[in-house]
Amino acid sequence: MTTVNNEPGPASEPGTDMELYDLRIHVDRIEGRSVCGMMVDDYIDIVRSNEMRLPEGKHFCMYAFAAVLPMLSAKQRDLPADDWMNKDSLVACPDPEERLIMRIERTGKCQLRSEDLT
Repeated sequence: MTTVNNEPGPASEPGTDMELYDLRIHVDRIEGRSVCGMMVDDYIDIVRSNEMRLPEGKHFCMYAFAAVLPMLSAKQRDLPADDWMNKDSLVACPDPEERLIMRIERTGKCQLRSEDLT
């Protein structure tokens, strides 16, 4: 199992039977007051289906992440071209004072074996 970021990978690697996108959720803009301490361009990466990675010494607000969570599974998969999930990548933090807007981006593809996942 390998992760290939920002490069087209093979259709499938030996022993793999599924392909998912790795994702980056980053703070696109803050239109209010950042109570949680996040700043524009802060991010968290989701790789290999379910691994969360943060830059050293950084944090990501769990409430902001909770707002993004329901969209991640769909964003990890290939979707029909006319599916709204292909066009909509912005998610708002639930704190109305912050007005923190996050963007979900695909950063690469990951080859996986479905039998290794639950």
